[in-house]
Amino acid sequence: MRWLAVALALIPLPALAEFFTLKGHGGPIMGIATAPDGRIATASFDNSVGLWSDGKPEWLEGHEAAVNCVSFNGRAIYSAGDDFTLRRWPGGEVVGRHKGKIVGLATSKTHVATASWDGTIGLWPEDGSNAHTLTIGSGVNAVAFSSDGATLYSAGMDGTLRIWDVASGEETRRLVEHGFGINELVLNTQDNWIAYGAVDGVTRILDLNTGEERDFTLGRRPILALALSPDRTMLAVGDGEGYIMIIDTKDWRIAQDFRATLRGPVWALAFSTDGRNIHAGGIDEAMYSWPVSALGDQAQMASIEPSFLKNPEEMSNGERQFARKCSICHSLTPDGERRAGPTLHGVFGRKAGTLPGYFYSDTLQDSDIIWNDDTIDALFDEGPDHYIPGSKMPMQRITQAQDRDDLVAFLRRATAPENATGGDR
Repeated sequence: MRWLAVALALIPLPALAEFFTLKGHGGPIMGIATAPDGRIATASFDNSVGLWSDGKPEWLEGHEAAVNCVSFNGRAIYSAGDDFTLRRWPGGEVVGRHKGKIVGLATSKTHVATASWDGTIGLWPEDGSNAHTLTIGSGVNAVAFSSDGATLYSAGMDGTLRIWDVASGEETRRLVEHGFGINELVLNTQDNWIAYGAVDGVTRILDLNTGEERDFTLGRRPILALALSPDRTMLAVGDGEGYIMIIDTKDWRIAQDFRATLRGPVWALAFSTDGRNIHAGGIDEAMYSWPVSALGDQAQMASIEPSFLKNPEEMSNGERQFARKCSICHSLTPDGERRAGPTLHGVFGRKAGTLPGYFYSDTLQDSDIIWNDDTIDALFDEGPDHYIPGSKMPMQRITQAQDRDDLVAFLRRATAPENATGGDR
């Protein structure tokens, strides 16, 4: 048996699972996907997809707003987001377009499916032939294909879990009518069950043979992420209060439950290809990955608080307004920090839509706006949707004149060219 011991010694053992982070995005992590070769793709509020190999990113740029979801499919990577588009990488070409945000994505050997808040599901054939649009009438949050790709499951804001025939585009059955919006679903066709998570915090697994439901609701709401391990023995659940729950799907029990974030929700979950780690994304600008066997023994997400989570009592009123309304999309530093919007460094006196290296909306590029005290005040007084109709800026207002004055005063100090680091001085 000595030869066997020698042979075994020569076989490279898999690396032990360990805690790690992937840092480099300029906004919250909204979606995560893993490839068979170990690569990780992250979708972010900073309008980009990060493709990670050995901890180093390749940035896939092209989306014009936040990217919500990403998926590997053979050699291709698909991503979709708030710019209403479905894109394929490498290249980033638009292969599908909705009339509202795309928040869910699924792939099969023949199709890509998109879930949109415009009330429809897009079915985009891999061969580029004519697409189908499945109309529901209310926002769709999640989609999943059966293993053979012939059937599609969808979940949406109306609380209904539907089954569709992909070939005909016809709805064939309604599995669940929950009453509250269903945000997430995971389909396990091998073991014939489907899991769903809802706005009211409900987490349930429905047996597709018997109709029996198992309930793992813990009262934390809403459910924002679900992920199934490669061996199908663990179901991970992420919620709006920052917890990750691991359900043992062999014994049907809660195996682990821990608070993953310092503050904020868990928006994205995925297991590593070998099933040893659980990857998570949230309000922090990094993806965190814990060994499943040691959940809760490592740092929490957002261990260094973004500016929009700082203690308001430690800031002046102008800085508070910036933190609440601007900081998630804009930096004050010259390099821009990969945020969803351009840096505000040196913004006073700059023509709108002219800073290099950022994808502006046509509306902003074609405007005659020069950023100054009056135009910034008007932007937040009227709201971006009224002051610059068609821009990509979030719809928000600052209704109190004193708050707008304080914000403008803070920005004038913090964005001055001589102030390279920002801050209220």
